[in-house]
Amino acid sequence: MKGVVVSRHGGPEVLELRDLPVPDPKAGELRVRVRAAGLNFSDVAARVGLYPDAPKPPCVVGYEVAGEVEAVGAGVSGWHEGDRAVALCHFGGQAELVCMPASHAMPIPAASSFAEAAGFPVVFLTAHHLVHWVGRLRPGERVLLHQAAGGVGTAAVQLIREAGGEIFGTASKQKHERLREMGVAHPIDYHAVDPAAEIERIAGPRPIQLALDPIGSASWRKSYELLAPGGQLLAFGFSSMVPGARRNLLRAAWGVATAPRHSPLRLMEDNRSVGGVNMGRLWDREEIVRPQMEALLGLWSAGRIRTTLDRTFPAAEAAAAHRHLQSGTSFGKIVLEFD
Repeated sequence: MKGVVVSRHGGPEVLELRDLPVPDPKAGELRVRVRAAGLNFSDVAARVGLYPDAPKPPCVVGYEVAGEVEAVGAGVSGWHEGDRAVALCHFGGQAELVCMPASHAMPIPAASSFAEAAGFPVVFLTAHHLVHWVGRLRPGERVLLHQAAGGVGTAAVQLIREAGGEIFGTASKQKHERLREMGVAHPIDYHAVDPAAEIERIAGPRPIQLALDPIGSASWRKSYELLAPGGQLLAFGFSSMVPGARRNLLRAAWGVATAPRHSPLRLMEDNRSVGGVNMGRLWDREEIVRPQMEALLGLWSAGRIRTTLDRTFPAAEAAAAHRHLQSGTSFGKIVLEFD
């Protein structure tokens, strides 16, 4: 089988399509013939060497896949060869075949393509965990959503809209019209204005109940200062650490050193809270992940939410897909396709 291999840490050119051994499903696992695999910013961070959970190169990354079940391990019920499945995997997904626990797989709704399905689980699980499991969003509350046109952003927009929240979403100007159509009440061009000042101009001082921020140190600090009493800041990424194609250890160290520190005393005085989400470290917590997968599958099957697909790339063009993701021009998910 073929797989996209991170041959060493570096720019997109380190990605190679190589022959790999076929994996055998263990008891309780499925082997899936991958037709499409989602691309996430964690894959970029792993490629440059700034994602601590990733295996060491040479390795295959990828957290989410869609395809057909090819083999069923011992003890698995409810799945048969040929079933269409979308699944989570702990790396290894960007290859023609991958094994994962059967509990990490869901059936693909009939109306969805493999590409749409492959772009669904990571961003919608992350968004659901942020908005509902941790954020506990209530109707009418104001949400600050950074990188609203990204994969997690476009998923979160749909879930916040379903919950009745009012969205302040940061994105470049050319993406604003589409974000408004999706339900973002206040798109904000972070290139043209200071988002914090613009939000307070629109809604008054400290109007945000829930701030969702994947950017990093300086942004986290400003997002926190926008919180109303009882407001919550949730960090779910550190994209400012990987601004270029290659690792910059000095910049990364500076980002960590300048990240805000929130003491319990300060939080009590401010009546605010701060949390973080890394879904990659929750894949094995079935009691957390499975109920959310089932809730999302219900919304997906009913047509109330769906993947916002930016574009697909053949697996052989994974380097181009990485460049496109880092260009900042995409809207929604980028997916790799396997023949």
